[in-house]
Amino acid sequence: MAQRGSGRGNDYQRQQQALRRAQEQRARQAERERKAAETASKRQERERKAAYREQQAEQARVRTIGIEHEVEQLGQLLRDALVGDPPTTFERRRKTHTPRALDERPWSRPEPSPRWEEFAPPEPGGLAAVLGLGRKRYESQVAEARVRFGEAQDRHRRAEEKRLATLERKRAEHRQAEAQALEEVANFNAKLDEEREAYRAGEPAAVEAHLGAVLDASVYPAGFPHEHRIAFRPATGDVLVEIHLPPEAIVPTARGYRYVKIRDEMTVLPRPEKERKEIYASVLAQVALRTVHEVLTSDPDRIVNGVTLNGHVRTVDRATGQEVSPCLVTLSASREQFGKLRLSQVDPAQCLRGLNALVSPNPYDLEPIRPIVEFDLSKYRLMDSMDVVAGLDSRPVLVKLTPTEFEHLIRQLFEAIGMEAWNTQASKDEGVDAVAVSKDPVFNGECIIQAKRYSKLVGVESVQALAGVVEHKRAAKGVLITTSWFGRASHDFARQHGRLQLIEGPELKYLIKEHLGKDVIPGPVPPKRRPSR
Repeated sequence: MAQRGSGRGNDYQRQQQALRRAQEQRARQAERERKAAETASKRQERERKAAYREQQAEQARVRTIGIEHEVEQLGQLLRDALVGDPPTTFERRRKTHTPRALDERPWSRPEPSPRWEEFAPPEPGGLAAVLGLGRKRYESQVAEARVRFGEAQDRHRRAEEKRLATLERKRAEHRQAEAQALEEVANFNAKLDEEREAYRAGEPAAVEAHLGAVLDASVYPAGFPHEHRIAFRPATGDVLVEIHLPPEAIVPTARGYRYVKIRDEMTVLPRPEKERKEIYASVLAQVALRTVHEVLTSDPDRIVNGVTLNGHVRTVDRATGQEVSPCLVTLSASREQFGKLRLSQVDPAQCLRGLNALVSPNPYDLEPIRPIVEFDLSKYRLMDSMDVVAGLDSRPVLVKLTPTEFEHLIRQLFEAIGMEAWNTQASKDEGVDAVAVSKDPVFNGECIIQAKRYSKLVGVESVQALAGVVEHKRAAKGVLITTSWFGRASHDFARQHGRLQLIEGPELKYLIKEHLGKDVIPGPVPPKRRPSR
């Protein structure tokens, strides 16, 4: 009996050991699975981080490529304008009409006509037909079917009438729209032909409108302004173009981007200030040359003899907070002079220097310069011209002319010298008798003229008043002309001011003789001046 109990105990122990081994095996398997899962999770985390870092690095590369593309565009502004045809011409502005066919499919197919077979009831068959049973009911059904069939035919007829009427209306509307489109194209082209003829005749409005369309059609990168003003002077064939240049912010401040893995951040690689300034100066030079090029190449009839360009930039004065438009580039070039340039080979900045252009010494800092020609005739109240020279008798006395006649005589004198001149209206002329414009280096742009038909000394207060008007009008020069003479104080003041010129009777007599061919008597002879001590 004891041996049997001992055997049972051994069996129990073996079962317990087997159970423990199974549990330990399951535990080891679970640990292996846990470690495998942990390893897989770490590997996935490493792969995720690696993918993230690669994504950030790729983003840095893409942004750098974008910056490099922007800078490349800024370096090709002039070259882009030399490729292909001018931005627009009269021929390219013409419109053509391409007839469009009407899509008649929605109304071209009639609906199928109703068929009696679809409405007719079935005839009685079999024994009922032999015995004549159900005949009455069949005839009644036939009568009802004929009514429905007739109604269906009416609906079909009305639908067809509506379809045909709609089709005809659509055709009529299409013919009307085509005729209207054709008429609009014809009217536009007729008006364009009129503009072309006016352009050939050198009418300022037509020339300015066409050149404005040319500059409007010029394609620049994003961020470039498209504002301009144009004035054409038929007497000289010169066109004055005022454009708005891009601000200095057009040059990217970053040279590129780099992802720093250690800090997990995108860092900016700054563009050196010297490089930014060089790029901006090149942009201004390219835009100036490109504008002149587009104006001259879009002039098929060679109406324009030369271009004077002022390039301004709209910004905010950091000192006052007010909006300002400093001039950064100004140049004047004749067609012949500009035609000798090989723009595809030039360095834009050096080319401007070769054209004797004036460029801001510090354009990136918006340091302004004075334009070669700066005028706005809307500042003056202009009046119709009067031909005084033709009415002058032999050796006329100028002081006997009326004030208006004398002012118009002075205007004609400046025109004969080679300037464009206008008289102002007598009322509220702000001390301005005439306005003259020239690119002559002596007068250097806009000139304020005041004419004094005096027989006695012109006081220094008149010279001082002219200086004030010159400053107020921002004119390049002021000229005070008289039939009499000025005192020493007036001459001293004019010399100190630097932008005033005084013309006395004897000099006026010489100028009229030289340029108008008239021998005149200015007025009384000035008294002899005492020598200064």
